[in-house]
Amino acid sequence: MIIGYARTSTTDQKAGLEAQERDLLAAGCERLFIEQVSSVDVVAREQLATALDFVRDGDVLVVTKLDRLARSVSHLLDVSARLKAKGAALRILDLAIDTSTATGELLLTMVGAIAQFERAIMLERQREGIAKAKAEGKYRGRKPTAQAKGAEARELAADGLRPDAIAKRLGISRASAYRLLAQEPPTATLVDG
Repeated sequence: MIIGYARTSTTDQKAGLEAQERDLLAAGCERLFIEQVSSVDVVAREQLATALDFVRDGDVLVVTKLDRLARSVSHLLDVSARLKAKGAALRILDLAIDTSTATGELLLTMVGAIAQFERAIMLERQREGIAKAKAEGKYRGRKPTAQAKGAEARELAADGLRPDAIAKRLGISRASAYRLLAQEPPTATLVDG
């Protein structure tokens, strides 16, 4: 069986997810596992875990791009080893890599190492840029999006919603929802006039 796995980091990336689904179906995938979760949070990637449990001897797990599957060589090799232990292979469409061959396995390891190196260099440059901007007094950081939703979160909690439901409704993380609910609402200050 040919099994497809598609992932985007956020729910805002609908077009990217639709493109992956289209390409996986065109590649002959008979079953798709789809999720919208950061690749960094390996534990939260429930559909990937389900797909890896689902594959059987002779199956092929297909992804459109390497970064849809893994961000580190160790995670990539772990996924590849789990598939190999079950007698299944991995195919990455945009790189034309198929681990059912020895050359495919070699290419997967090499490309994974290069991708991890590239990401590390990019993050290093980003940190340098932020440090420079801070030194010049130009860095403001990311706008705190969850903080702006504090009143709305407290209203939803007052209506009986649980923090995880509040997080989903407001498009924030569960941790942010708990943090907002633990804060005291701002009090109005009177100005003498």
